[in-house]
Amino acid sequence: MELPRSIRVRQYFEATNPVDLRKTLDVEFAKLRDKIQPGDRIAVGVGSRGITHLAEIVAAVLDQLRSIGAKPFIIPAMGSHGGATPQGQRDVLARYGITEESMKAPIRDSLEVRQVGVSTDQIPAYCSTEALAADGILLINRIKPHTDFFGTLGSGLIKMCVIGLGKRTGATAMHLAAIQLGYERVIRGLANVVIQNAPVLGGIAIIENQFHDTARILVVPKQEMETAENDLLIEARSLMPMLPFEDIDLLIVDQIGKNISGAGMDPNVINRSIHGYSSLPMRGDRTSPFIRRIFVRGLTTETHGNAIGIGMADATTKRLVLATDHEATNINALTSLTPQSAKIPLTFETDREAIEKMLASLPLSNSCNARIVRILDTLSVAEMEISESLWSENRTNVNLTAIDELRAIEFDADGNLAAQLTS
Repeated sequence: MELPRSIRVRQYFEATNPVDLRKTLDVEFAKLRDKIQPGDRIAVGVGSRGITHLAEIVAAVLDQLRSIGAKPFIIPAMGSHGGATPQGQRDVLARYGITEESMKAPIRDSLEVRQVGVSTDQIPAYCSTEALAADGILLINRIKPHTDFFGTLGSGLIKMCVIGLGKRTGATAMHLAAIQLGYERVIRGLANVVIQNAPVLGGIAIIENQFHDTARILVVPKQEMETAENDLLIEARSLMPMLPFEDIDLLIVDQIGKNISGAGMDPNVINRSIHGYSSLPMRGDRTSPFIRRIFVRGLTTETHGNAIGIGMADATTKRLVLATDHEATNINALTSLTPQSAKIPLTFETDREAIEKMLASLPLSNSCNARIVRILDTLSVAEMEISESLWSENRTNVNLTAIDELRAIEFDADGNLAAQLTS
């Protein structure tokens, strides 16, 4: 099949002011210092998301606690991720540079939980026994739109109270109730129980910009946690990196993983649901971006073989399937009650074969006119490769700049795309 030429482009995003993490946290910690006494054991909850500067932020938080005279330790606050095993979750943290040696703090990785009450909907709320044994709990998480639902609550500190502190048991209880009563209602109800019945001090909220760099970091005390995320979510949503195209025939994604999104690749970016999607190539009244086919090439190293989200793709490679830890993927999909997101799509030996077969599955009169976009992952859309026809349609877009020349799509001797894109 003859394929269209492509060109590398850069999408313009307005820059945010740089953040001095340690100086900012030194100021922000004034909100908590009178709540912590010398000698207090403080559990610092750290999740599995690929937050930029995460190790630096965790280290700075630990230093703030030590400066007060507290004795901090780290707990993995990540539900069922890492294969829902203590060692698996410890390995996830290590991938981000968070180890006992680097942080000079112990990691308590037990998945044991205790019920701390029930919500107004009579749903049991669970919390880590390690966290409950501490004198205080401080959570660290990024605020961003959730991958499973829309509303005034996203992924952040409130959700971490329920799923992160609740481990696999709490995550399962939340998801079972959420599919009946709604995610935001259930998460808020359960978080309220945990905040009131566990020694939660508050959290460190992080907002990232379109280049997934830190745009803002602040301390949210316990009494503000239920409401603070409303405004923070609006700010985070305005800074989300999005694809600037209305209509795409084929989206090529170099990598997916838990460090990219809880769903592997962000449904907010690809406009597909973790619970399934329509493969009809006719757009109808579907919203933008309308993507007819998605081809995922590989997994990130940091995802440890967890291929959750691959079920939102139409095609993948044999090498991705071989790199998949099916047990970890299955545990994640079953805990979140999203079996569709773990289904293996059509699998091909080479990238070229996958691209050709996906284009052949569309009603295109000429494959050279296909609208193709290639990105590194759904966090990285500042630079991308687009096909000639898509560039012709968007040449006047002031937010897009060509940084290369039109050229044939390059494959190596094995039939795979010559080089992975960079962030």
